[in-house]
Amino acid sequence: MQTILLTGVNGQVGFELKRSLQGLGVVHAPDRAALDLGNPAAIRDLVRALRPTLIVNPAAYTAVDKAESEPELAHAINATAPAVLAEEAKRLGCPLLHYSTDYVYSGEGDTAWREDAPVAPPNVYGASKLAGEEAIRASGCQHLILRTSWVYGARGKNFLLTMLKLGREREALNIVADQIGAPTWCRSIADLSSHIIASRPDWQAVSGTYHLVNSGETSWHGFAEAIFALAAARGDKTPGTLGAIATEAYPTPAKRPKNSRLNLDKLRDTFGLVPPSWQDALAMCFEDVRA
Repeated sequence: MQTILLTGVNGQVGFELKRSLQGLGVVHAPDRAALDLGNPAAIRDLVRALRPTLIVNPAAYTAVDKAESEPELAHAINATAPAVLAEEAKRLGCPLLHYSTDYVYSGEGDTAWREDAPVAPPNVYGASKLAGEEAIRASGCQHLILRTSWVYGARGKNFLLTMLKLGREREALNIVADQIGAPTWCRSIADLSSHIIASRPDWQAVSGTYHLVNSGETSWHGFAEAIFALAAARGDKTPGTLGAIATEAYPTPAKRPKNSRLNLDKLRDTFGLVPPSWQDALAMCFEDVRA
C-alpha cells in the first residue's frame, strides 16, 4: 500500500486530487495550518516523519498579478518548496508528481507548444514556476512535471465562477478574445493524474515533463460564451452583451501570454490518455456549480 503525501489540498486541483487518489494508497493531505510551504524546514520535517512512497504537489502561488509586487513569496512557494520536496523525494527514492503552467513559455506564435520548446516566462509567476521545474530536474529524483493551463472548477476563485457572478450583476461584459488556450477543469487534471499513478508506471523511464490540459482551444471570450450558454440554458441571468476586446484593452500588472496552446501528443503516446474536450469538461463541471 502506497503512502501518498498530497500538498495544496485547499486549492482547486488539490481538493480534487484528495478525492481521485482514494484507493491508490493512504493519502496524507495536510492543510496550510499543518504544512507551511514557505518554511523549508517544516517541509523536510513532515516528509521525513511521514516517509511517503509518492509525493503529489499541486500547491502553488497562483496570484499572477500580485506576484509582480511580491516575487519573493511567489518564489518561495513555486520554486523553493518544490526544490525541497524534490530533494527529499530523491533521498527517499520516491517519485514526485508536480504541476506547472503554460506561463513558462513566451506566449508568442500560434502553434501549440511542445514540452521541449524553448522557455521564456513573460512574468514573475511564470519565472517562479520555471524555477521550480528546474530545481526538480536538478535534484535527480524520479518525477513527472505536468504543465496545465486556464484551470477552473466549481469552487475557489477562477474564471468560470467570476463570469457567473458578473453575469448576474452586469448587462454588458467585455472579454479578451486574442489570448488562446485550453480551459482545463481541475477534476480532469486530478482524474488523469490518478490514471497515471494507477497504471504503476516505471517512474524512472517516464520521468520528465508533460502537458495535461483539456483538449481543444478557445479564447477567454469563447470560454465566456460557452459558460453563459450553459447558464442561460438553466435559466440563470446572463449579460445582454458580450463584447470581444484585445489584450491591450485590458491592461494587467503581469503580462499575459497570447498563445497558451499546449501539445498533448506526449501524454497520449506515453500514457495512452486523451483528455476530454474543454467543452465536455465544462458541461460536466457545470453540473456541480450552484445557480
